[in-house]
Amino acid sequence: MQTRSLAGVRPTRPELAVFVAGITSMGLEILAVRVVAPQFGNHIYTVGGILTVFLLALSLGYWQGGRRAANATTREMSWIMLATAVYVAMVIYASDLLLTYTSTLALPPRYASLPAVILLFGPPTYLLGFISPYAAELSQKQGTGEASGHVYALGTIGSIVGSAATTFVLIPSLTVDSIGLLFGVALVVTAIALEAPSIPRSSTIASVLVVLLLVGAAGAAPVDLDYRGEVVYETQTPYQQLEIIDHDSERTMYLDGARHSAMDLEDPDRHVFTYTRYFHLPMLVADDHEDVDRVLFVGGGGYTGPQDFADRYDADVDIVEIDPEVTAAAEDYFGLETDRDDITVYEEDARQYLQRTDQTYDVIVLDAYKLDQVPFHLTTVEFVELTSERLAADGVLHANVIAAPSGPAAEFYEAQHRTVEEVFDDTYSFRTSDSSAVQNIQLVATNQPTDLSDEDLAQRNVDRDLGVELDDALENRMANPDHGPGGDAADAPVLTDDRGEVDSLLDPMLGQRYVIEETDVESEPLEEAPAEPAPAD
Repeated sequence: MQTRSLAGVRPTRPELAVFVAGITSMGLEILAVRVVAPQFGNHIYTVGGILTVFLLALSLGYWQGGRRAANATTREMSWIMLATAVYVAMVIYASDLLLTYTSTLALPPRYASLPAVILLFGPPTYLLGFISPYAAELSQKQGTGEASGHVYALGTIGSIVGSAATTFVLIPSLTVDSIGLLFGVALVVTAIALEAPSIPRSSTIASVLVVLLLVGAAGAAPVDLDYRGEVVYETQTPYQQLEIIDHDSERTMYLDGARHSAMDLEDPDRHVFTYTRYFHLPMLVADDHEDVDRVLFVGGGGYTGPQDFADRYDADVDIVEIDPEVTAAAEDYFGLETDRDDITVYEEDARQYLQRTDQTYDVIVLDAYKLDQVPFHLTTVEFVELTSERLAADGVLHANVIAAPSGPAAEFYEAQHRTVEEVFDDTYSFRTSDSSAVQNIQLVATNQPTDLSDEDLAQRNVDRDLGVELDDALENRMANPDHGPGGDAADAPVLTDDRGEVDSLLDPMLGQRYVIEETDVESEPLEEAPAEPAPAD
């Protein structure tokens, strides 16, 4: 009786195929975000496009599989699994090349990632869609309803396993290529199991060749299209792709393909990105810069900014960086010394940290925004109120906002300014480029009224002699947006937790020219590729 009971719950070979197909399809869907995001960004249009393509491909596979299910055999299922594994090998080897070429297509920015997603993940997902109707046809269950219900339950359980394992185990531990190799080998093993124990010679040879193809694709160097320099280090973290690249004397940290921190190996004191010098503006706005004893940085990157503050102002600096791998890379490649008494790193979400801490800061530097991926919960009036509560009575908030100074691409800046203005007494804005293009705009807000004129700031810059070149920053001060009736920013919303509207505000910036200026460069300002996320030093 016990043996019969166990046999009743043991899955058949077609049911095993359904389970593995569920794992693979959902695993590839999670993995697709990591593959596509470095080229096209990790915004809602990329994620939504991936979901749309996967669901469409599965639906077509279910439909075609259902039409052909009457003649289904385990051998045909085996060959479908092998064909899917072959395409996974193509994804492993050729993804960078396909992403590069498809990014040149003349499409509206919000649809730019769709061709790459369709070419890379449409065919294997379509093939996996055949498995469930085939398995239902071959099921030993009595009745169409029972057979289909059993099969789709197994497929859903496989999808749950694939989603959880890929998200919480595989991506934090392995590279994208290694994960693809794992999925491909799982498909081959399942294909063999479908025909066991009497495996035809042709299936055996095909399985061996597919495994060799997968291993070769994972181990082979991709076509070299990297113009950025020498890749010193790269890894996949639970949050993003991390690369350290050296070019001439500059070392740059790339996160999801975008520059986030840089240092000059020959001149470590140089601010490579011009806008990082603006981080010192709070020391001019503060009533007495010598009273600034404790500073919080939201976002670590290469940790050059926090270390500069600790050294220059003899201040205790706390940093909230959600990605531990970023901190480890900063230690290994950017000279971060985590054993210093004046630097403390917290590896968690910034809002959660501010909610639980009772520490008060003199300056908070918010450097967590990107061009196309802004943490919504760090933009709202509720979050801004939280930063105000964690600042001293005369404390200063500095926010690095990515937007254009005017026009449609200024919508996010105008909304963020209005949101900050709801909480803080005075707010100042500084552009970092003379260009009208999307750039790093710096917001400086004070917890108590200051009402400093241009002349006041210029005089403080002379008197305080911070050792940082801020003349250009002061010349780039902007008039605050006019949020009053009939003003240029009258329609700018106050961002709230229940309606942040961040994605729609970022939409006009997608595909726009994004300018990052570098110090000590005589040529024109460096222009990043459209839709590349902003760096955060």
